[in-house]
Amino acid sequence: MDVDSVGYLAAALTTLSFFPQAIKTLRTDDTRSISLSMYSLFTSGVAIWAVFGLLSGNGPVLLANGFTLIPASFVLQKKIRHRLLGWER
Repeated sequence: MDVDSVGYLAAALTTLSFFPQAIKTLRTDDTRSISLSMYSLFTSGVAIWAVFGLLSGNGPVLLANGFTLIPASFVLQKKIRHRLLGWER
């Protein structure tokens, strides 16, 4: 097994592990238990890792973080929206 294969396997597992919680949050529309500061830092970090993967030509890093950025952005947007509207369901 080559190094990239190990990277892609790790990327797939960590990315897939994120999706169930994101889907639950989007389905229930409940963001009360999500820390805005943590999720902001997490989403920013994921975006920066994706840029790093792009700039360094590291496929596993780019792929994993690019895919994770999509649901993370949706959940963060929902959390910010709930906070701004003053209701946290």
